[in-house]
Amino acid sequence: MYKHKLSTFEKIGFGAGDMAINLVFSSMMLIITFFYTDIFGIRSEDLVLLFIIVRLLDGITDPIMGLVTEKIVTRHGRYRPYLLYFAIPFGISIFLAFSTPDVDYNAKLIYAYASYIFVTLMFTVITIPYISLISVLTDDPKERLSANGYRLFFAKAAAFMVSIVVPPLASYLGSSNMQSGYQYAMGLMGLMGTLFLLFCFFSTKERIHYKSDNLPLKEQMKSLLKNDQWIILCLSCIFVSVGSVLRGSVAAYYAKYNLSGDSVTISYFLTVGVSAFICSVITSTWLTKKYCKIKVFKYSQIITFIVSIVFFMTTDNQSFVLSCFLFFVLSFFSTLYAPIFWASIPETVDYGFYKTGKRVSGLAFGGIAFCQKFGMGIAGALVGYLLSYFDYVPNAMQSPSSTLGIALMLTIIPGAFHLITGIIMSKYMITEKYHQSINTHNVLADYKKAHEV
Repeated sequence: MYKHKLSTFEKIGFGAGDMAINLVFSSMMLIITFFYTDIFGIRSEDLVLLFIIVRLLDGITDPIMGLVTEKIVTRHGRYRPYLLYFAIPFGISIFLAFSTPDVDYNAKLIYAYASYIFVTLMFTVITIPYISLISVLTDDPKERLSANGYRLFFAKAAAFMVSIVVPPLASYLGSSNMQSGYQYAMGLMGLMGTLFLLFCFFSTKERIHYKSDNLPLKEQMKSLLKNDQWIILCLSCIFVSVGSVLRGSVAAYYAKYNLSGDSVTISYFLTVGVSAFICSVITSTWLTKKYCKIKVFKYSQIITFIVSIVFFMTTDNQSFVLSCFLFFVLSFFSTLYAPIFWASIPETVDYGFYKTGKRVSGLAFGGIAFCQKFGMGIAGALVGYLLSYFDYVPNAMQSPSSTLGIALMLTIIPGAFHLITGIIMSKYMITEKYHQSINTHNVLADYKKAHEV
């Protein structure tokens, strides 16, 4: 029934694209807040507005980018050209975001805004086409799920590099100046990101060519709002992103202050979380072959909340080994959903076409990307606000209130967002069998439309 299979090489090439993207995403999730407060020198309360403003900007740029990919088709295809044309600016933006100018506080704050907005724009220009790319590589849901398994494995390999390489490398390169150390270390990550994007472009092929309905923006929005399964995915994306990014952002603080660690301790602790993600991606791919993917998604998020409670209850006088073990378990269950989520987006587009007779692809993917970054923005703002609320002081001995707050921000608070995600996903209904029936209907509808006189 499904025509297009993907080779292992193409799946690796597809995964390389997300490896590049996650050099930015993982940096934003794992170290950007820590970098801004402890290295760059921004007060935690000033981060709140920074993250909110950038996410509001995403509310404009993400849908626009989705519409652009919907309307423009080049000789290289609909989505792949952006990986080629913006690979170099993407790498440069990473270098600039982690550079610290030698100026006064207000000028540094302005630079932080400018460089963070630039890296976010480059992230949008690359990410929207990339997450849409799987929909034109193959029409087979199993191949999409498999390709997303490769993708997420390589994505977390990038996160692995950021967590295990950047803190000690920055410490080594910036032995007398940590600011320059982070600049050089992340500059290397930017160069690697450029190369991975180019490899993704040259190793993949767009096989499915659909004609856009060229609907006005208002009509596309109306169609999307009638797509209840897409809305469910959007809501789950927001809540799971808040939980994941909040926990990831605080992990470095927890290793440094609650576990009294140095840059090596931070690196080890972050690497534990990333290693858990890699294991969870492999496990998720196996589980979805045996069990309903929706149940795997839902129950993994509920279990995450339970583990969060256990973790928090053992944080007093906790050893480094026990902390790493519980952080591994917490990170493992919290990320089992990832391959399922990204493979489900094209299915909601197919469902929307089945329900309304209108295919809204670019705006659908753009909307999901915005929801992810909106969740990241909420998490970033929460981190800034909560650090200030719990009286956090950079590079100093923390008060009991601060260490308690950091522990809550690593466990209970993000765990609550994962619990909400699990509850939301109980309303999602596009199983593999249901999607097959949708796809059969859509193929017939496309054939009829193409042969109308």
